[in-house]
Amino acid sequence: MSNAPLVIKEKATEQQLKDLSEHFKGYIKVVVDIEKEILAGGADRHFDEEQLLLSEGSLQKNLWGGGLDSRTHEIDYNSIINLRPNQNNPSRDIMSPEIREKFDEIVKKLLI
Repeated sequence: MSNAPLVIKEKATEQQLKDLSEHFKGYIKVVVDIEKEILAGGADRHFDEEQLLLSEGSLQKNLWGGGLDSRTHEIDYNSIINLRPNQNNPSRDIMSPEIREKFDEIVKKLLI
């Protein structure tokens, strides 16, 4: 795989999951559009996934980064793209419980 991100709009296939988790040996970096309920994953950097979703019409304020351990299904909320003081998120982690919950729902629906 070339580490090109994939956009996932419905439940990922087994092959897509394999491709997404291959680069980081079971860990999938993802950027989730919490409004459109889609995600991009499989790139080296969240920035690349973010740019892909922006090019497909997503709005910056709806994009949040994190990751999924494909073996344990543990979800994390850490990404440089989450640093947004203007959205009351002065951390790499998603601070809002509501946004975390939406992020979880979408990751679980599309990848688990």
